[in-house]
Amino acid sequence: MKKEQINTVIIAIPTASGKQIRRIVNNIKNKEVKIKTLPGLYKLVNGKVSVSRIRNIKIEDLLSREPVDLNLEEISGYLKDKRVLVTGGGGSIGGGLARQICQFKPKSLILLDNSENGLFHINLELEGKWVGVEMEIVPVVADIRNRDKMNKIFKKYRPEVVFHSAAHKHVPMMEYHPDEAVMNNIIGTKNVVELAERHGVESFVLISTDKAINPTSVMGASKRVAEMMVKGLGSRKVEAKERTGESKNKTRFVAVRFGNVLESNGSVVPMFKQQIADGGPVTVTNIEVKRYFMTLPEASQLVIQAGAMGIGGEVFVLDMGKPVKVLDLAKQIIRLSGLKLGEDIEIKIIGLRPGEKLFEELLTEEERSGALGDSGHKKIFVAKVGEVDREKLEKDIKELERLAKEMDTEGIIRKLQEIVPSYQPNRGMMKESI
Repeated sequence: MKKEQINTVIIAIPTASGKQIRRIVNNIKNKEVKIKTLPGLYKLVNGKVSVSRIRNIKIEDLLSREPVDLNLEEISGYLKDKRVLVTGGGGSIGGGLARQICQFKPKSLILLDNSENGLFHINLELEGKWVGVEMEIVPVVADIRNRDKMNKIFKKYRPEVVFHSAAHKHVPMMEYHPDEAVMNNIIGTKNVVELAERHGVESFVLISTDKAINPTSVMGASKRVAEMMVKGLGSRKVEAKERTGESKNKTRFVAVRFGNVLESNGSVVPMFKQQIADGGPVTVTNIEVKRYFMTLPEASQLVIQAGAMGIGGEVFVLDMGKPVKVLDLAKQIIRLSGLKLGEDIEIKIIGLRPGEKLFEELLTEEERSGALGDSGHKKIFVAKVGEVDREKLEKDIKELERLAKEMDTEGIIRKLQEIVPSYQPNRGMMKESI
């Protein structure tokens, strides 16, 4: 490189592993050298790589990932020519799902969100990309907490498949507003789940999170309750079928649990990039903090694949690879930005925020002792989730709703601890909420 005065390196190996790319990047000592790479195979659902453009290297290239292997025939069977509803369709994860779903040519794609801005942009993007294709894309501005309106939407658009992505996901923010976490993540989910059953939806997929496992946050606990709802309804269908040979409940309810999505709103990577653009410092909560990361296309494709599996009540866990040290991630982003740590930009350790913990988990102790069930896909597993007392859960959710409407923060925390015994609140360093 010195002899030839190289100023740009192109990594033309679309199947290169994270380890291989890291080795190449770490051996390029000159910060003036630009590093670019071809698109990764996992980006394209049909496995074909387009080499029409070379892009700047992205931090997700440094994650150790194999291309996602999808069962296209299985997926097409439940999405092609179907009416598909994505709640939270204007968000990063909902939008990622929408992009992937379109490739399977549903009859209609209903994108529902209470944010008109996010909805406008994803609708504009998809309509431009799929112009001339016989597929109706319908943006719907609505709030999942408004049960009456949601009922009318189900009645009007008659979705056959529902991906429930709408949720409040920002951990510290929900520590300050636990009533909103309850009303959106629990009551809103209850509305969508019950309406899906009432209107005969074929498949319902809840987007869950690793933060639901041994939660230390209100957000995580609220998503664990959402999982319990799906488990209870899905198990009821299975029980009825085993007892009578058939079930009145037509809907297959499943949940999919995964970690942080690199490109999602509020994710640490966009925040790091913005901090670098602003001149720093780059802030990391703790030198030991680790997180599981996935790319948006990877997560979206595996969620869609999981939706084709199971008979109901399963909680699927995506293979997230190894957790990544956030401090190392920050250093890599600084390096890839062409800057030198300590000279051009600093890293500042600021301490864990309310609701956060050092390490995320994908399984509870109970689930881990029960081992993982085989889903038939090498990157998707079935968590052995305990049975749910549906009557008690129904009463508990009604009580949570009452407490949320009264904005009784302490009451909400106590009730969530009762429903989710593994919930250990980390509400230290809380500032007074506005």
